[in-house]
This record gives sequence, C-alpha cells and structure tokens, in this order.
Amino acid sequence: MQVKSRHHLRSDAVSELEETLEEQLGVSPEGDDYERVEFEETDWEVVLIDGEPRVAYFDEEPFLTVRGANAYEPEKRLVTVDAGAVSFVSDGADVMRPGITKATDDVSPDDLVVIAEESHGKVLAVGRARVDGADMVGNEGKVVDSLHHVGDELYEFTG
Repeated sequence: MQVKSRHHLRSDAVSELEETLEEQLGVSPEGDDYERVEFEETDWEVVLIDGEPRVAYFDEEPFLTVRGANAYEPEKRLVTVDAGAVSFVSDGADVMRPGITKATDDVSPDDLVVIAEESHGKVLAVGRARVDGADMVGNEGKVVDSLHHVGDELYEFTG
C-alpha cells in the first residue's frame, strides 16, 4: 500500500481517540507518538501508535486493527469463534452463526466487533455485526461481515 500522507495527531485528537476506544472496547492505548496515515487507492486510514498500526478507520469510525486488538485485549464487542471457523475467518470470510461460541451482550447491529478464536483468545479479524450479541450463537445465518483480517494488506502494513 502506497502512503499518501502522514501527520501527527494533536493532543485533543489523541484524547478523543483514546476516549472512543475506552468506551467501545474497554481498552486504554497509551503511546508517546500518534500518527495518522492515509493511503493511495484505498479508503484505509490508520493510526500508528509508537510506530505500530493499532487503530484503523472503518467508515470513518476508529476501531482497533487486528494487531491493535491483540496488543490491548478488548473485553467489549467481542465475538468468539470455534476452531472450525478459524481458517475461514483468517482468510476474510464473513462469520456464520454455527462457528460462534459466544459474543458479549454489548454488541448491537452495525457495531464494529473484534473476532477472536476460543482456544488462545487471539484476534483474527474485525467485522461489522448484523445482529445483537445475544442473537449471535445459533445454527444458521451470517452474523458478522468481515472488514479486516489476519494477513490482509492492512495487517501486513508496517509503519
């Protein structure tokens, strides 16, 4: 991915970003250097925290990247999948009900969510929920649209 522009965030923008992530995910990223990066030929925008791509904007809404979620371990907006779903989710597939073992109750339709595997808790993807967290476990249907996953261009980007 070609970088179009990069600039450091002002302290008020950093505070707003940190408050949003605390509210959404219960995480408190702390860094000395926050830099926003925009790319050529893509809508991705990333915030590097101390040089690491920890936050991305999805439809102009800030949310942790897969790397960011693995670094900060969110406890909110979390969808957990079983071992059978790992390879599909890691390849960018949308998440189906049969693969989900649990989801936090704070998930509402259209929320951004973190998708983790159940055995080690590692985050595999970020997606957008189609249903409430309480309605995620079941036998059929697509419930999370994948937006970013392990191994995609955003995951491979290094500051």
